[in-house]
Amino acid sequence: MDLWLLFVIAGLLLAAGEVANTSFYLAPFAGGALLAAAVDGAGGPPAASVTTFVVASVLLFVFLRPIAQRHLEMPAAARTGMDALIGQRVLVLEEIAGGLGTVKLSGEVWTARATAEGARIPAGSRVEVVAIQGATAVVAVPET
Repeated sequence: MDLWLLFVIAGLLLAAGEVANTSFYLAPFAGGALLAAAVDGAGGPPAASVTTFVVASVLLFVFLRPIAQRHLEMPAAARTGMDALIGQRVLVLEEIAGGLGTVKLSGEVWTARATAEGARIPAGSRVEVVAIQGATAVVAVPET
């Protein structure tokens, strides 16, 4: 069996393994194997193919894996829908007492209730949205 074919098979198996575990440990080696297959397929000597595999794999692992890890750990750039409302500081329009009141949230008047049972939050206070339940904003007095 030709060396380039072995590198192609190894590269495809490593790529499949990467897809299965998504840790970005196998992807650099898959890339190195495919580059080595290209070198051997272009007529390079076997030593050049093996050297290409080792050097390319190490370089891809050292330089691309940290970039991939940062992207995996990065939070979503923009929250949308109801998730975008959570964490916003809002103005209490009508005192929140006995369970319900109103707040101004994203330019609209929303029904609101406090997270603490029986809490009284006077009108004019600033509160933080901690959850959305249906059409009601659940709010809490932010800690300073």
